[in-house]
Amino acid sequence: MPIGIIINAFAIIGGGIVGSLVGEKLSVDFKEKLNMIFSVCALAMGVSSVVLMTHMPAVIFAVILGTIFGLWIQLGEKINFGANQMQRLLGKVIKVSNNQIPEEEFNDTLLTIIVLFCASGTGIYGSLISGMSGDHSILIAKSILDFFTAFIFACTLGAIVATIAVPQFIIFFLLYIAAGVIYPITTPEMIQDFKACGGLIMLATSFRMMKVKLFPTADMIPAMVLVMPCSWIWAMYIVPLIG
Repeated sequence: MPIGIIINAFAIIGGGIVGSLVGEKLSVDFKEKLNMIFSVCALAMGVSSVVLMTHMPAVIFAVILGTIFGLWIQLGEKINFGANQMQRLLGKVIKVSNNQIPEEEFNDTLLTIIVLFCASGTGIYGSLISGMSGDHSILIAKSILDFFTAFIFACTLGAIVATIAVPQFIIFFLLYIAAGVIYPITTPEMIQDFKACGGLIMLATSFRMMKVKLFPTADMIPAMVLVMPCSWIWAMYIVPLIG
């Protein structure tokens, strides 16, 4: 049973609902400072994953090639469109207000947290481990951060943040089911490079959260699919040639 995935989904739902209810009672300064703290936490998670990198050229190649592919198919725009459709659908059920910030900033922020929740290396790896060994500790630990992250963003964006639990649950559950096929054919080095790739995306996401630079984080997602094959090819064919 995917206990960790269920807990993670409810953490986002809970944080999103609580944040949307109390958001107006919190000062703008409080929310901005708390957002900076979560940005630093995301930065730390990214750094802790990147340092696990085994084959740097393979990871960098996967990130570059994956981002090029994501930009080519306009993945970020497609995710943004889906988020807007989700916002309109939710607006028919409950009140969704984004009057506190401009529409463009609202969309950019929403896209950032969709990537943060649904495409983090920690979440993807945790889902694979959960499906393979039944160890839910990684996802449960992630749920604590996700609850407070959903809370602070829902203070500004509203209840739409809680709905991100739906696509996250679907993605993580599919990984949980596929773990029995994916995990046995991987090597420890491939897993480390996979985590490092997710860490790079987390770093880019943290910079978006800080509003330092709006990296195309959504367009970087295909790198998560490419990094394991790239790592395997590098270890099997390139390293022997240059070693």
